[in-house]
Amino acid sequence: MSNEGKKVRAHYRGTLDDGTQFDSSYDRGEPLEFTCCAHQMIPGFDAAVKDMKVGEKKTVHIPCAEAYGERREDLVMFFPAAQVPNIDQIHVGDKLALSGAGGQPVPVTVVEVTPEGVKIDANHEMAGKDLNFEIELVEVLG
Repeated sequence: MSNEGKKVRAHYRGTLDDGTQFDSSYDRGEPLEFTCCAHQMIPGFDAAVKDMKVGEKKTVHIPCAEAYGERREDLVMFFPAAQVPNIDQIHVGDKLALSGAGGQPVPVTVVEVTPEGVKIDANHEMAGKDLNFEIELVEVLG
């Protein structure tokens, strides 16, 4: 029976191919609650949970195309210093938000600050990375 469209609760542990853990609901002590196949999760995670049964555990490898997508160089942008308010308070690694289409915030990371301006990266921090998940379906809420 499919979980598509149903609210579910799942525990997971996410790792990169080198074994580095990047996230874990187990560490937080609370399963993740989401509606399966409602675009609340990355496509590969939804696909993995879609046909799981309560209590089932599985390990899945999700290629970047089914996770956060390929890294895109067109999402790395440079803004001249004259266009950057408070440039003296901006540092490499800072997380900022630009205003996107319709005024939606777009999270970006500062990758370079020079007297000439600021270079930002709007790629998701996991873009271009294959991901691995250990998933346990805890509950199907309906």
